[in-house]
Amino acid sequence: MAGSARYTAVLDANVLYPALLRNVLLSLAHADLFSAKWSMHIRQEWTRSLLRDKPMMTAQVAKAAQAMEDAIPDCLVSGYEHLIGGLDLPDPDDRHVLAAAIAGRADSIVTLNQRDFPPHIVGALGIEIQTPDEFVLNQLQLDQVTALKALHAMRLRLSRPSLDGPALVALFEKRGLPQSAAHLRDFADLL
Repeated sequence: MAGSARYTAVLDANVLYPALLRNVLLSLAHADLFSAKWSMHIRQEWTRSLLRDKPMMTAQVAKAAQAMEDAIPDCLVSGYEHLIGGLDLPDPDDRHVLAAAIAGRADSIVTLNQRDFPPHIVGALGIEIQTPDEFVLNQLQLDQVTALKALHAMRLRLSRPSLDGPALVALFEKRGLPQSAAHLRDFADLL
């Protein structure tokens, strides 16, 4: 079952917004490589941003958000709101993410905004900050067989457009996962 892995990562809204990145992270979580967590606040943030940019996709965004929660049933962190006011971050709007990580007993936060989560603050709480590329590469290196199977299954689900393995690796590189793409290049035919 997805989410049974011991390592827990809170996925920030900015890594759930891009479709490919969201698909990669959730495919790896569904394969039990890690336990993916987010809060309703994070869900509202990424869906609101996506709808601001693509207002015609209301039904598709709602369907995607629900499908994520159906696929990873233990993903939603609750009971974190009381922690927000006591947290001090460079961007106060990111306190809810750290609060969710604390309440969800996360080992890491996967985010594109590393500077908003200073190591001296989050590290003191035992939480690591990782970029999506670092995180995906770590999953590939920790359990390559399972990760490759998960990414292969993800590739087969893609229909617009369908991609072969080398094209998927190229897309990883183009969409901000260069280290992961470099690692996958030797395995592109297995994707």
